[in-house]
Amino acid sequence: MSDVAELRRRVEAYYVRYYRDTLAIPSWREIVAVRLADEAYEGRRLERLELVLGRKIRGSRLLNVGCGTGGFNALAHRAGAGVWGVDTSAEALAIGATRTPDARAILAQAEALPLPDSGFDVVYCYSTLEHVTSARGAVREMVRVLRPGGALYIHTPNRWACFEGHYKVFWVPGLPRPLAAAYLRARGRPTVFLRNLRPLSLRQCLALLEDAGARGVRVLGNAGDRPVGGPLWPLVRGYYRLFGIVPYVEVVASR
Repeated sequence: MSDVAELRRRVEAYYVRYYRDTLAIPSWREIVAVRLADEAYEGRRLERLELVLGRKIRGSRLLNVGCGTGGFNALAHRAGAGVWGVDTSAEALAIGATRTPDARAILAQAEALPLPDSGFDVVYCYSTLEHVTSARGAVREMVRVLRPGGALYIHTPNRWACFEGHYKVFWVPGLPRPLAAAYLRARGRPTVFLRNLRPLSLRQCLALLEDAGARGVRVLGNAGDRPVGGPLWPLVRGYYRLFGIVPYVEVVASR
């Protein structure tokens, strides 16, 4: 088996376990197929990051907190950044190291980064903050390792949105845990993943950044008008507009 075919097999096995076995998503095959060709959507995320920064990442030291199997790292490395990736999954890091051998892979929790102060120009955290045990500790660590004048980018689901992006279902992730578990069981979905899901509101994220000493915090716009809930979308849109809710918290800050 060629190296490319072996890498594809490992990535496929990793995401089949996640989307089919852990989350029991009915359309898991389609989602895994997207993961196997992740350059397109990771490329859009890189474009978004550079747009937010107002510059290219070439020449930057970039830390990706929650790097997973390394799709974003590969593109950031190709774009000319020096890339470090942190994750709690040794398997994901091993896959990422195969994809981008020059990217540094670190097995660690976001709340305890084994990295020196002020070491990075960019800290990138996409869909990770909702999974850590202590969001406060993770944000403090990300600010700590950011150099003065550097940029911290965080993208995480809003707990008061009407769509849960991991399970891919219409619901409010901020519901009390017992209600969330009952809802998932009613839909025939496993509930074990709820232990790893702690979504935050925009207000909570801003408070964490302030507590960590971040400066120049900017709240960015995102797809608040993307329809969810089928025929309930007019009600959802009214709820979003009435309470000023966006589906995802997207912020950038400096130190």
